[in-house]
Amino acid sequence: MAINLKTLSGNPVSILGLGANNPMNTNCIDIAYQAGINYFFFYNLNYTSFLEGLKPILAAQRDQVVVSTGSNSRDLNQLREYFDQVRSLLDVDTIDVFFLEYISPKDDLHQVAVALNQIHTWKTEGLIRYVGATTHNRKLAVELLRKQSCDVLMHRYNMAHRKAEVEVFPAALKADIPVVGFTATRWGSLLQGHKDWKNPAPTAADCYRMVLRQPAIRLVLTAPKTESELVENLRILQSPELSLQEVNHWQTYGDLIYGTGQDSFDNKWP
Repeated sequence: MAINLKTLSGNPVSILGLGANNPMNTNCIDIAYQAGINYFFFYNLNYTSFLEGLKPILAAQRDQVVVSTGSNSRDLNQLREYFDQVRSLLDVDTIDVFFLEYISPKDDLHQVAVALNQIHTWKTEGLIRYVGATTHNRKLAVELLRKQSCDVLMHRYNMAHRKAEVEVFPAALKADIPVVGFTATRWGSLLQGHKDWKNPAPTAADCYRMVLRQPAIRLVLTAPKTESELVENLRILQSPELSLQEVNHWQTYGDLIYGTGQDSFDNKWP
């Protein structure tokens, strides 16, 4: 399997990527980088602390860092405006991964195709390195993979949401397109336990280990708010792979949590 997602210097991306959160202690970015994380993702420019923490690292070690962002706009002018704003704010010529975000069945698929084509053009021009797409919808994910519409797919997967194992991940492996896993803790609900679960709830590291056991997934995102949460989550970098017994254990737990989703978004795309 030759899935390549690397820094400008040619180093492979870390198995854990740092995603922006509000609030997030600015120190988290440097702590993560010093621990070996080299993949940084933010949805927009509202994550002030995250971006302020990232800028000095980029100024000193641009070639060692993967800058990842994107937009859910389908308007080419808005896409370009955001794209230019990111490059200007971070003082970088190239964005490593740029995602067209949250592609859904409600989208005008022609608009999606045009927007993805624009991102591919930026790649041809050397302005980005990888074309990304994000979706919660498995059918659309498979179609994006089949058509080679992106270089990187970001897709929701965790202990409770596992149907991607059957539909999406085999298609990703066949297409040789790496997957970035997100919502690994299911917005924190996996860490809270369940009234019918008599064992300890999983740690964040357990959640990440569960995601990373999938060969199609190249890395998983974590988005802690505090330094202590980050330090806890960084344990995944030294954690062994889950045993089959542990996998079965957390699958049973995930089934319980899935059944108590807080809103339609939790369960709309199982």
